[in-house]
Amino acid sequence: MNTPTIKLLEKFIDYCSVKNKVISKNIANIGTENYRREDVSFQEMLDTKMNQLRTTNPKHISFLPMDDSQFQIYKDKGMENVSGVNNVDIDKEMSELASNALLFRFSSKKIGDYYRGLQNVIKGGGKL
Repeated sequence: MNTPTIKLLEKFIDYCSVKNKVISKNIANIGTENYRREDVSFQEMLDTKMNQLRTTNPKHISFLPMDDSQFQIYKDKGMENVSGVNNVDIDKEMSELASNALLFRFSSKKIGDYYRGLQNVIKGGGKL
């Protein structure tokens, strides 16, 4: 794994953290009248980065480093009064919370494995 990949995983962990806070806010406000469900936009940033791909060799693709742009939190205008009070669907929120937790664990495990491997190479006991 190379440094740009680690940077992407770190940025993805940042996204998962923001997403978790937004989902928690939605769940906390399930009974709040006229509350609008919120979500986090990661796709726009991903699309931008995918458009910035540069190749040095037809067989290799490298990502440009991620910048420090913030994730966009937006109000979900769909699903009118799903809960009877607002547009928060508890089943959807709990599903997204579980999915987000799995993505966070996967990313943090990959980053941890990389740094453990790096530590082993520095100590002279293994391959990266």
